[in-house]
Amino acid sequence: MDWIERLNKAIAYMEEHMTEGIDYVQVAKITHCSSYHFQRMFAYIAGVPLSEYIRRRKMSLAAVDLQVGGEKIIDVALKYGYTSPTAFNRTFQSIHGIAPSRVKEKGVSLKSYPPISFKLIAKGVEEMEFRIEQKDAIRVLGVSTPLSSDATKAYEEAEALWGKMLTEGAPKDANGDLLDIGTVWKELNAACNTKLPELEGFFGIEIERDESSEYNYMIAVASTLPESDNLKEYIIPAHTWAVFPGKNFFADEYADAESSIKMEERLYSEWLPTSGYEIADGLDVCLILPTEDLENAPFERWIPIKKR
Repeated sequence: MDWIERLNKAIAYMEEHMTEGIDYVQVAKITHCSSYHFQRMFAYIAGVPLSEYIRRRKMSLAAVDLQVGGEKIIDVALKYGYTSPTAFNRTFQSIHGIAPSRVKEKGVSLKSYPPISFKLIAKGVEEMEFRIEQKDAIRVLGVSTPLSSDATKAYEEAEALWGKMLTEGAPKDANGDLLDIGTVWKELNAACNTKLPELEGFFGIEIERDESSEYNYMIAVASTLPESDNLKEYIIPAHTWAVFPGKNFFADEYADAESSIKMEERLYSEWLPTSGYEIADGLDVCLILPTEDLENAPFERWIPIKKR
């Protein structure tokens, strides 16, 4: 089964369970990836967060139930998982622009959001440079922060950790006190004692916690030094990686075609469906290459892959 077919099967599963609590973990299993990565990939490919897509679909179905089916508002609210009529009314109005009590009024306009159907389309205007590499396990030291299950919030949290490290401060020490930014940054630089040129730089790593579909984001360097109060160890497992070089790691989504966010969008929507590979596990790695110009930092995105 190819990548596009799996995505459409995931959509079909959600349609079958719109009146139930949709299990993101179960949806993600259909596409052979974690729920966190499925949410990210869905947002990049569909152009809307998964949670918002589900909300729109439920309100589209609810409008039909109220206008055509003649069901009571309270019954429809419960049907789509809203125990509070107030919450249902607010959500319905945010989508359709009117209260649910007005759906049968003459001349009322409603909005319909049909189920998404994924198709492989020809783009290919911009080339994508990549290479396939087999790498042994890599030991790193760094600092980390928990990520929200919502992919949009998780991106903001990872970005905030970089901001703290670079400009605003640093994570707390063992006593709960904020560390001086120079302390952590200097310690990270001092820990970067690898003699392998291809591993020089700073890693940004999304790490699944104990197969729980919860993630941490880690800023780290390859190192053989022992752990400290500030820097903790992580082992990047041995993998076959698809490696994509890019520019401007910290650029906004559309500021540059090779920025990290824009690259990730193209990776999932253009490269992966036709590559002959699939995602191997829930690990995501960026290596920000050595530079004195962080605003235009060159980077590599590493995606763990296996053949279909």
